[in-house]
Amino acid sequence: MKKILIYNSGGGLGDSIQLFPLILSLKNHFRKSNFYYLGAHTNHFNGKLREYGIRLETVDLNLKYFGFRWWHLLFVKKRAFINSQKKFDLIIDLQTKFRNSLILKQIPHELFYSRTFNGFFSTKKLHSKSLDHIENLSLFIEEDIIRLDFKVNKLSKDILKEAKRLLPNSNYVGFSITQGNEYRKKSWSIFKFTSLANKILAKNKIPVFFIEKDNIELIEKIKNQVPSAIFPELNSKLASPALVTALAARLNTAVSIDNGIMHMISLADIPMIVLFGPTNADKFAPKNKYVKVLDSKKIHKTDNIDSIQVDEILSLI
Repeated sequence: MKKILIYNSGGGLGDSIQLFPLILSLKNHFRKSNFYYLGAHTNHFNGKLREYGIRLETVDLNLKYFGFRWWHLLFVKKRAFINSQKKFDLIIDLQTKFRNSLILKQIPHELFYSRTFNGFFSTKKLHSKSLDHIENLSLFIEEDIIRLDFKVNKLSKDILKEAKRLLPNSNYVGFSITQGNEYRKKSWSIFKFTSLANKILAKNKIPVFFIEKDNIELIEKIKNQVPSAIFPELNSKLASPALVTALAARLNTAVSIDNGIMHMISLADIPMIVLFGPTNADKFAPKNKYVKVLDSKKIHKTDNIDSIQVDEILSLI
């Protein structure tokens, strides 16, 4: 296959980071192919995530929220970009909305992979109900695609060196507490986080908080309640998701709500405890074998994430 198009409808950094294993695996399998990216939002791979070294050529239609507007159907049929790109050997649809899949399929192709309506739009019938795209695509193309995960040692030496300078010792426990998207309440109480941090201090572990530098008020509040807490990014001129991943590799474990930083930390393949309330843990929780999920819907029969208690997390740490 010479040309492969990947469509991602998710807009957050976490949505893109979740695709790392798929893209790395596909690039390893189709080593002579050119990979193109069509997103409903910004191409983070060539933007904020560029330091991870995963590049995809953007198909730019000058459209916002591609696939989320019915008039995009007519646009795709008429636009000259199709002629310039010619036909794709394979289009990979990574979402399951009827409208988006219908619009995406108007782009000329040889093969079209989509899980929408149990593979209704796919050029080949999908005989798997798995949510794993690597597994499904292996069946779809009738070739075994070897799964490759991101390795922290692939980051630049400068970033790895900076992470070691910022966190030179051991017994660190990381905390990610802020949600990027405010559409649902996914945050656990700040008072519970600081209580947990103080309890791990009593067990000779050091709390490390991942909070953006400009969130001054929150940082000061945590410092007042947990004076020994470390905020590594405050002491660095570097600021990037890749630095967060490098710092995470120096942790013993991490506790996070469902957010983009959770996915940055998960790339370090360390033990994690992730807290879920209103969002879908099966869909969004990191998939590495060291992750333990505390989902309020399953353990307390409510989507209120604050129903999760400090001691429930402490026992896992």
